[in-house]
Amino acid sequence: MNEQIRGLEDLKCLAGARQADTAVAFDLQQRREQAAAGVPANEQGAGVAAQIALARRESPAKGSRLLGLAKTLPGMPHTFAAFRSGLLNEWRVTLVVKETICLSPEDRAGVDEELAADTGALDGMGDKAVIAAVRAAAYRRDPASVAKRAARAVGERCVSLRPAPDTMAYLTALLPVAQGVAAYAALAKDADDTARLAGDDRSRGQVMADTLVERVTGTPGGINGVEIQLVMTDRTLLQADAEPARLPGYGTIPAAWARELTLTNPPTTRTPATASDAGPGHAGPDETVSDARVSAADPEEHTGLETQELNLWVRRLYTAPGTNELVAMDSKARIFPAGLKRFLQIRDDTCRTPYCDAPIRHHDHITAWHNGGPTTAVNGQGLCEACNHTKETRGWTAKPVPGPRHTVTTTTPTGHTYHSTAPPLPGAPVRGAPVHNQAVRPFSGTPPILGACHPLRS
Repeated sequence: MNEQIRGLEDLKCLAGARQADTAVAFDLQQRREQAAAGVPANEQGAGVAAQIALARRESPAKGSRLLGLAKTLPGMPHTFAAFRSGLLNEWRVTLVVKETICLSPEDRAGVDEELAADTGALDGMGDKAVIAAVRAAAYRRDPASVAKRAARAVGERCVSLRPAPDTMAYLTALLPVAQGVAAYAALAKDADDTARLAGDDRSRGQVMADTLVERVTGTPGGINGVEIQLVMTDRTLLQADAEPARLPGYGTIPAAWARELTLTNPPTTRTPATASDAGPGHAGPDETVSDARVSAADPEEHTGLETQELNLWVRRLYTAPGTNELVAMDSKARIFPAGLKRFLQIRDDTCRTPYCDAPIRHHDHITAWHNGGPTTAVNGQGLCEACNHTKETRGWTAKPVPGPRHTVTTTTPTGHTYHSTAPPLPGAPVRGAPVHNQAVRPFSGTPPILGACHPLRS
């Protein structure tokens, strides 16, 4: 069995190498076709990486990295041979290319030659050891280029958030090494010298995490004037139903956790973001949502939580019976108005391109405005910036198609078709799912989805 596992791993590497060869050939073919169609030289190759990503069921960002890897490997024949033979898998090959990408083709080939004798050893190394070996060889070849790359990398500093299991999240900062080490040392010092000396019963890691949040937000407990938008059904909020909620920027969260977050942090003020958010009954002309101040003197009757005043703003977004799709809305304007943008973001959650889960940055007309596409929820979708630019590339088409939930069909220049369906909203019927709270009195009328705009108090 062990030999079979190793054989399958070698087969995966061989398939990955063949994919790289095919990706390079496909890129060349597409560029030739674009040149024949009169596409300017500086625009040739646009959309190729996105097509590769769709074919490999990967995000557009990863598709771009995979194409770059494939185009670099022919200049590193020893590394490519190790990939084909299974000595290096696709991830380790990616690390080798990533650490040498700043070098000239000649120096990159030199590093490849230098490492050729040690390729077998690299196969037994961990990721850090592979990076260290390749980086050392690159430093010896061209220290000036490596230094320039490091200087440019400072401009890539950023902070990102991604979900973790059990309603946790990874808050990650990409920083210059000196700043990263200094920040970590400060948190560690506070945990060791302050909290521990005071007899804190939290672990060192817990103290560091709590201190980070408190220093960033400036508030003990870490929440200060930040609006958290929870999307849930009215039954989850008021009747202790088990239907999960959605937290934009994170994903699905348990119903009990959503209620606890909402009911134990009642806000005292709300700062309007737009004119249409000024208060109850003041929705803009292009909105089909309504704001309502919810106050429950005795939420314990419905939730089992201790009695307190429920004091938050709730935006009710009504769904169609049977399909649970948000009720449509439209506008005569060229640009999506604020209410319709919010509608698309709640419905789509992340970029609608298949396999892409990047945050929504553009509100796109599926059928372009200049081709007669209206500014409506049906003809609108949320996209990230890169996917919106790709969609406008020559040969790409998209159109909304009928279905139980909002669906878009995208066709690539090669004629391949992909479908994207909006994610199900909380409360959508799921075949085979257990039914909870049968005794709870149902609401009359069309059940709304509640987007709880929750500016937490300082």
